[in-house]
This record gives sequence, structure tokens and C-alpha cells, in this order.
Amino acid sequence: MRPDINLFKGVPMRFLQMICCFFILISLTIPAFATKLVSYTFRGETRLGAWHDGQIVDLNRAYQLFIEAQGKPRSKERAKAFVPSDMIEFLQGEDESISEAKRALAHVKSVLSKPSGLLGLQKAGVIFSESEVQLQAAVPNPPHLLAIGLNYKAHAAEGNSKLPEYPIVFTKEGSMIGPGDTIVIPRKVQKPDYEVELAFVIGKHARNIQVERALEYVVGYSVFNDVSARDIQGRVSQWTLGKSPDTFSAMGPFLVLRDEVPDPQKLRVRTRLGGKTVQDANTEDMIFGVAELVAYISQFMTLTPGTVVVTGTPSGVGSARGRFLQAGDIIEVEIEKLGTLTNRVERE
Repeated sequence: MRPDINLFKGVPMRFLQMICCFFILISLTIPAFATKLVSYTFRGETRLGAWHDGQIVDLNRAYQLFIEAQGKPRSKERAKAFVPSDMIEFLQGEDESISEAKRALAHVKSVLSKPSGLLGLQKAGVIFSESEVQLQAAVPNPPHLLAIGLNYKAHAAEGNSKLPEYPIVFTKEGSMIGPGDTIVIPRKVQKPDYEVELAFVIGKHARNIQVERALEYVVGYSVFNDVSARDIQGRVSQWTLGKSPDTFSAMGPFLVLRDEVPDPQKLRVRTRLGGKTVQDANTEDMIFGVAELVAYISQFMTLTPGTVVVTGTPSGVGSARGRFLQAGDIIEVEIEKLGTLTNRVERE
């Protein structure tokens, strides 16, 4: 159906321009909630959300409302299948779940354009203020947590280590923590250290992937603090125990989808200890980039959705400075476009 252009005859052009500007302004001020995913806890329940400008959208409930608005039955069951409330289950839905979540967010945006839209969404448990919830690790229980050692030339040099010919891949175990949580140093650890690292998260099953297509298998990126017990790590050739005390894996606050990070090898990474910058580098200094790591690891094992890979730390770690983490420290790790992760340090 073609619009009736005669409808606007006689209407002053300046008035029409004002109307257009008004609707453009409205569309710009309605949050898009498009690319930053979170795991949040409200009243003891941890759920999947999207963050924008201090607000959290519950994606599962948002999708349920979207289905109901279409007049389709079994909205709760459909939401559980396509946009589940758990981060790992959601990522297992791969591209389809991401696509459906974005449709739900577009629906939330349209509801917010109505006078009572925000209040209705709040009553339905769809939107929360960030101050009402506790953000958790972006991916709280990954099926695998892999880490890369000595992946920055300057970091290898400060430890008098040879540059690796192949990626040094090891695992981290222990409990994961999120923003605002406390890093707890075990009684037997005397040299706890910090490491700011870029984490990437696998978004679909990856096996024998070519480097040219490797980033297609990454769903997004996050900030990670690979806290390390240097005294335990150095006792033997295998690093797992020194890297795996409880709370020594800190991640968050967001899982930023890859559409917001077109090039993961051009991100500034920094660490501040007690407000003082102790690490400051760029991911372009990595020896093995994200795409190379996906291609290399997938030659040997299937990378499944939700798998977290942390890509190594730059120079400036505590072991090189002679300053390890202490009770009462505030440690901040920050990556450009991904946010800042802040944790307090205490002793067991």
C-alpha cells in the first residue's frame, strides 16, 4: 500500500522536520540492550540478562513476553527452549538463541517507547536496576576453562622464559568469581599474583577450524583475572594447582558479543593495584592471537559452546615487580570495550 502524499499538503515543512527529529530522538534514547550479556543474581536465583546503561533485562522473561505479544501459545516452554535463563544452556543454542534473544530485546525496546512500558516491564521482572542485583562471573560454570601461558613477548622476557613455539595450553579449576567478589588467598599460598587477560568464549562447536574462519566460532569476549599462586605454580612443571585455588578465576562483568569487538587484537589491557597502574599493554602484542588459538586447539579437541579460553597476560605482574597481592588490596583489571572487573583481596 502506497502512502497518501496528499496527507501532508499544507503542513509547514519546519513542523514536519520537528516531528521527524522528535521520533529520531525517542528511538535513540530507548536502550538497545544489544551486545553485553551478564549472569545476575536476584533474590537467590542466578539468571541470564543483558546490560545497558545500568539496567538489566532478563532475557528469558523478555522472550516470553515477545512470544505472548505475537499471540502464540506455550510462551514459557518456547522461552525455555530458545532463550533459557542459564548462560551455558543459552550458549548451547548457538546462533539461533543469540538471534532470538535479539528479537526479544527489540520487543523490550518497543515496549519502553510506551508511557507505562518501563513500569510494566519492572512488574513483570523483565527489567532491573543494576543496583538491585548482584552481577556474577559472566560465564559462571563453563564446561572447560582453558588458559594460555607466556603469550606476550614482554611477559616472557620479564620471567626470563623462552618464547613458545606453540601455544602453552593448561586448565584452570576451582570456583569462579565475578565483579565485587572477594579473592581469598589460601593459608598455604605465600605469593599470590594478578594477571589481566582477555577471555574469549566459544559460541558453537569447533573442531579442525581454519584460522580464517576461527572468529566465527567465538560468541564474545570478557575481562579475566588469572590470579596465580606463584610459589605453588613453580614447584612442578604442571601449573594447574598453582592456577586453581578457589576464587583465583575472576571474570566479568560482561560477555560482550563479538559484533561489538570487530578486532580482538586491538584492545588495550590494564591492571590497577590500589589505584596504581601496574600493567598496561595491548592485545596486538600477543604471540598467538584469538583466531590462531581457536584454530590450534580445535585440531585436538572439540571446543564446545560456553568454553572459556583466557589468552595470557602482558608484562608487569607482581612476581616481576616483587609485589604480590595482600589482604585489603583492591585489584582492577580493565580491557578496552569490555569493561572493568574489580575485586577485593583477603586471606583465608
